Amino acid sequence: MASRGTSAALSLRGLSKSFGSTLAVDSLDLEVPRGSFFGFVGPNGAGKTTTLSMATGLLRPDAGTAHIMGHDVWSDTVRAKQLVGILPDGLRLFDRLTGLQLISYSGLLRGMDRTQVVERAHELLGALGLAQEGGTLVVDYSAGMTKKISLACALIHAPRLLVLDEPFEGVDPISTSTIRKILEGYAASGGTVILSSHVMDLVQRFCDRVAIVACGQIRAVGTLEQVRSGMSLEERFVQLVGGQTDVGEGLAWLRSSSD
Repeated sequence: MASRGTSAALSLRGLSKSFGSTLAVDSLDLEVPRGSFFGFVGPNGAGKTTTLSMATGLLRPDAGTAHIMGHDVWSDTVRAKQLVGILPDGLRLFDRLTGLQLISYSGLLRGMDRTQVVERAHELLGALGLAQEGGTLVVDYSAGMTKKISLACALIHAPRLLVLDEPFEGVDPISTSTIRKILEGYAASGGTVILSSHVMDLVQRFCDRVAIVACGQIRAVGTLEQVRSGMSLEERFVQLVGGQTDVGEGLAWLRSSSD
């Protein structure tokens, strides 16, 4: 039964996680409105993947709560996970299955009817430009194809929330356009997309809301225009996160010509 955060697709309260002496996520609060295309951005090591892993039940937090559509991820786990599709960054797949088998396996794990699973799997392969590779082992896929098959696995059960960690890494521009259209249609129908990335231009083009995270804390959150504050997202990101190196007169040898 939903208990809190019912107006939000994802609600995080006081979420914290340490690895040894390293505090990866520090009492983080976040509300992701339903129907939004939400960018979750930060530098490498900012705590993005750790936060989303805790938010979706892949990693248990040291403190705090996570709710998906009002369902507590840790006390109402089955229902919460039924509502979310996840594309984690770097998670190993069962790559000795074919693309069709992997998508079908994901659907069957969700308790779906086998006939419906096969029908949807073929539709997803076609929509993602993988119709001819459905019988190919995933281990033989390129990096971009692997991302697309992982997205298909996340979509097979028609979740209401999609959490995508670096979904366009290694994906060519044509496939990026295809994926974008699928995700925009999904969001337009009431679904919610959380897109985690450190590529500011991509987030600025795709997302209507954004949160900037650094050192495990939210530095800014709101609509894209609110967070940008009249700057480009990259400029605002650098302003909030800092850490930019002043090259100055260094590396002069790179600017000199030689015979």
